[in-house]
Amino acid sequence: MGAPKTVLLTVAVLGLAGAAAGALVVYGGLYNVAATVQHTQPVYSLLETAMHQSVKMRARNIETPPLDDERMVMRGAACFRDKCVQCHGAPGVAQGDIGKSMQPLPGPLVDARHHWKPRELYWLTKHGIKMSGMPAWEYRLSEEELWSVVAFLARLPDLTPQQYAEATRVEPTGVQGASTGSACGAVPDGAPVRMGDADRGKRALHQYACSACHTIPGVTSSSPHVGPPLAGIGGRTLIAGKLANTPDNMVRWLRHTRKVDPLTAMPELGVTEQDARDIAAYLATLR
Repeated sequence: MGAPKTVLLTVAVLGLAGAAAGALVVYGGLYNVAATVQHTQPVYSLLETAMHQSVKMRARNIETPPLDDERMVMRGAACFRDKCVQCHGAPGVAQGDIGKSMQPLPGPLVDARHHWKPRELYWLTKHGIKMSGMPAWEYRLSEEELWSVVAFLARLPDLTPQQYAEATRVEPTGVQGASTGSACGAVPDGAPVRMGDADRGKRALHQYACSACHTIPGVTSSSPHVGPPLAGIGGRTLIAGKLANTPDNMVRWLRHTRKVDPLTAMPELGVTEQDARDIAAYLATLR
């Protein structure tokens, strides 16, 4: 047997051995997925390196707007208080129980500007990180709010606990984010709405956790059986057995579910007008 054939045979044997070992780990349940046990250091380092490189590549062409406006920083402080501190903590503020109990542990963000460029922090905040507990905020925060969080993260390392408490205080009137006059993530009435975008609607279906209850073509899930599968929903005559299947009625069903059917088990998910139109556009393609 010639040298090339020997090399190919060796590579094939090693490949089969690796596949067999991987199958044993997966189907034999050998890797402990409990959050009470840390990842091994090699696994942790591998995942962290892959995450860093993935973010850097995908954020490389994002243009960063000016981030030094004080109102922008204060809006970011309100968003950080409402959306981030429970997992990441803050100067003088410990993580909540959820953050403390995660694996991998969501670390503090007081040094984030030393590890990430602003455009990378924006990408991380908007898109989140799979299998880490870091959520995607694209469907919860506006573009302005996403960049405001980045602006605040640039300021965070310089804040004392007292300065952080002052920047994130809640006004006695109950209005959060004093400099903005509204709570972080609130969608103002009368916000402009464009035509439905089916691609964005497909993403919105899992961001609103629709795939937790429904099997949806094109959306990854564990094949739940809580709600009916949505295959073919675009060709059905009625929505929920009550409304003619039109885009406007689908938006109505998604946003005001209880008004359409007070007895339904489907919860109202706080879907915005724009997100509902995007979801309706995607569901209309499922025939």
